[in-house]
Amino acid sequence: MKRILFGLASVACLSGTPALSDGSTNAVFSVAIRGITAGTLTVKGSEMGGSYSTTGVLQSGGLVGLVKSLKYTASAKGAVKGSSFRPSRYDENADTGKRKSKTTMTYSGGVPKVVAGSTGDLNPASQKGTVDPQTAIYAAFRDVDQADVCKLNVQMFDGKRRSQVKLASPRADGNMIKCDGEYRRLKGFSAEDMAEKTRFPFNLYYAKTADGRYRVEKVVTQTLYGNATMTRR
Repeated sequence: MKRILFGLASVACLSGTPALSDGSTNAVFSVAIRGITAGTLTVKGSEMGGSYSTTGVLQSGGLVGLVKSLKYTASAKGAVKGSSFRPSRYDENADTGKRKSKTTMTYSGGVPKVVAGSTGDLNPASQKGTVDPQTAIYAAFRDVDQADVCKLNVQMFDGKRRSQVKLASPRADGNMIKCDGEYRRLKGFSAEDMAEKTRFPFNLYYAKTADGRYRVEKVVTQTLYGNATMTRR
């Protein structure tokens, strides 16, 4: 389930609350695969004085047999300038129904350090400049000014694996702006995962809000489980 969301952007029927008047983001995403609800993702975040903080909750449910029971909660904070993020701390709690785990990373000079949880084959000291999964999710789904629509290119490190999320090519599509997106597995994944699939292309659609900003209204992608769509109400 977690892979599906990162494949959307870490992304797909989406319902959300409007952008808050202070410019922060507060949205609830209902994930659907092949037209059937598979779970929900809640993303909250705020930015002030060059700093950001964000929380997220991913909960599977509604698609019996295709995705395992999973609940994932995370928080992150750090510095932000435009579409550039520099995390300072990341905390994650995951419950797959069979196993519970916790991960905490702190950052110094842009270099992550895993201070709680297991690590993989990648040395965290070699992952300078990456962001954590929650920061990547927030960066992809936050409300933005027009100048930042479809502007995202981050490499993500979750303590074990490195991947990339990109948005590009903004263009009009009816009354929305359409972006081309891609989630790509880079390093630290198993040989089986890499053989299975490394690229997850998707399209992301923005709509203009009443205050002149832009928010994600829809995401469409192909996943290993079939067509996935997000639609914001």
